Amino acid sequence: MRRVGTQVLAAAGGRAGALVVVVGLVGLLPWLSGTDPALSVLRARSAEQEPTAEALQAVRDDLGLGEGPLTLLGHWLSGLLRGDAGTSWVSGTEVLPGVLSGLAVSLTLMGASLLVALLIATALCARMVVRGARGALPQGAGGGAGAAMLASVPEFLIAPVGLLVLGVWAGLLPTSGWTGPRDMVLPALAMGIPAGGLLGRLVADALPGAFAERWAELWRVAGVSTTRIALGGLRRAVPAVAPQLGLVAVGLTGGAVAVETVFAVPGIGRAALGAAKSQDLPLLQGCVLALLALGLIAGALAQLLRRRLLGPSLRDAALTLPAPRPAAATALRVLVPAVLAAALLAMTVWGLLRDPFTVDTAARLGAPSAAHPLGTDALGRDVLARLGHGAAATVGTAAAVTLAAGLIGLALGFLPAFSAGVADIANAVPPVLAGLLVAAVTGPGTTGAALAVAAVSWPPLAAHAATLVQEVRASRFLAAQRAIGATPSRILLRHVLPAVAAPVARHAVLRLPGTALALAALGFLGLGAQAPSPEWGLLLDESRSYLERAPWAALAPAAALAALAGLAVSLASLNLAGARTAAGTGTGAETGAETGARWGVRSWVRGARVRGARVRTGTAVTVTPSAEEGVGGRL
Repeated sequence: MRRVGTQVLAAAGGRAGALVVVVGLVGLLPWLSGTDPALSVLRARSAEQEPTAEALQAVRDDLGLGEGPLTLLGHWLSGLLRGDAGTSWVSGTEVLPGVLSGLAVSLTLMGASLLVALLIATALCARMVVRGARGALPQGAGGGAGAAMLASVPEFLIAPVGLLVLGVWAGLLPTSGWTGPRDMVLPALAMGIPAGGLLGRLVADALPGAFAERWAELWRVAGVSTTRIALGGLRRAVPAVAPQLGLVAVGLTGGAVAVETVFAVPGIGRAALGAAKSQDLPLLQGCVLALLALGLIAGALAQLLRRRLLGPSLRDAALTLPAPRPAAATALRVLVPAVLAAALLAMTVWGLLRDPFTVDTAARLGAPSAAHPLGTDALGRDVLARLGHGAAATVGTAAAVTLAAGLIGLALGFLPAFSAGVADIANAVPPVLAGLLVAAVTGPGTTGAALAVAAVSWPPLAAHAATLVQEVRASRFLAAQRAIGATPSRILLRHVLPAVAAPVARHAVLRLPGTALALAALGFLGLGAQAPSPEWGLLLDESRSYLERAPWAALAPAAALAALAGLAVSLASLNLAGARTAAGTGTGAETGAETGARWGVRSWVRGARVRGARVRTGTAVTVTPSAEEGVGGRL
């Protein structure tokens, strides 16, 4: 009990410390920024005034920018306590009213998106609930590829495609603005579809275990109605995934930045992006704090909902459900990722043989032809060439980010109590929000985008490593090593580290496509690679201005990104099937720790975010709070 209490205190301390660091970094943005804040304010107040040394110093004195970082942070925090978030450097207006106005719009949009998500999740799970209530649900059943694909497609990809198909071509819905309920439909669909796929997959994966329990069989034998059994199964399955509702809300906050930008919705996400690009740091500080608070509050409410649904008698029992056992990897499961990878590789190689920077104004916005198989952009540059060169740059950056996240996750996996608390805060910061903060300090660019994604990509890897470390240290062969006098350092370097590092490395490799999607999202928002770079997200963003005249220029990078998302889902599904098969055939020569280390992660991908890690314990699956409740998130 004392050890458990110490772990809880350590996790709480890590969580509080990480929150203090994040808030401190937000408060120090004016000091951390590489630009001169006084110059930004002077240009905003009077673009014609000469930026002399005297004028700049006057601005610094007026805003208190000449003081040290601690004084600056203290003034900002004391202002927040008084309800004063500062004054916008660009408009000169109070920040707090603007933040509250944008927050109201974003909350309305998030509510509509959550409604869409619940409808989609209901549609995905309805058939499984009915079959489970009738006792006809196989133990190996799961959420399916459809739900996984919906969960993996990012909002920044759905938004322009929906705008093109339903808004421009079909003319069914408005493509921009915020004047009535019809303006809400396309943005809500763009944000709600991935969230619905994720929720549907989570619940569907929990249903087989719930309906396989003894109570369901007894109820059917006793003649209880199918409706009551179905409701009982949902009551048993939903609390286990209730903490993920908070992560869905975090995903909505990150998705709001892209969706509000595409559809010109005057929400807080769009305001934050505009503030980051214009270096309006007081407004960016207010927006980031509001988005961070939304994620933390949503996570707390999800935990309260879980406890409420369980009741006092089931709070501990709900942590164990019989694990669904998927079918072994089939030829089709192997073929799908192979075909997607081959198609992306062929397109990349073909594009690399062409020049991505040659400008031909006579061929502007040209349709696909023999000379330009995917058409040309607004400057007459070959789209295929730019896709090929962009793939090479994107994958290279994603590989570096994946390596950094893997090393961080592996190191923090040996500090589970501390990393669990820090991971909770990292999970409340979507990659887009991290990109906004980094861009405010370093400016938009590939390096800043890579730092932002790496900063929030390590929690699932750390949770996986912590689970494996716990299994390895509890194994019998380590007890034998200690008995023969092996030193702790030898045990760590020769036994524990190799058993943990290899599976975590494989896990990190599976996250590579999703990491590339996260980088593309920042490029789409203008926070990543800058023109004339052919980065995929930037290509998609550039094509929005001529979407109606040359849709092929947008559909080409959209199709490539969709294939990348499909590859991420296929790899995760293939790994899951092989993992369960291999884990079930382990021999005595392979320790339980090694089996768990190789196959202990049960994951589904949304962009590359692993949603849970589970430890095999006999016939049940124990969901570790740091993994199931603290790991996951949103692109």
